[in-house]
Amino acid sequence: MTEVLFVSLGGFFGAIGRFIISKSFQKHSQSGFPIGTLTVNLIGAFLLGLIVGIPIKGHVYSLLGVGFMGAFTTFSTFKLELTGLIKSKKNKFFLRYLVISYLAGIILVFLGILIGKEI
Repeated sequence: MTEVLFVSLGGFFGAIGRFIISKSFQKHSQSGFPIGTLTVNLIGAFLLGLIVGIPIKGHVYSLLGVGFMGAFTTFSTFKLELTGLIKSKKNKFFLRYLVISYLAGIILVFLGILIGKEI
């Protein structure tokens, strides 16, 4: 039961953080490119790598790694936005978003792990 509370608390703050950061970045974009979700997911990739690299375990991992990061990053919104870009015939944005999300995300996870191991 304690684990559930840690995950829930982390998820609460992760969802709020995602909402605030995503909205603040997206309001500056007039092009329709989903910069808000991209920013949140790239930050999340780095932070999760950092959490794994440190390594954080136990209740703190449940709070930060599972709860906060699980709610902060958003794979479903990413897929929905990709679908919207295809429907809007914004093929360049679709490809750019897809490539940046996956490649930069993987690079940032590795970078976070490397930095975390040095802490």
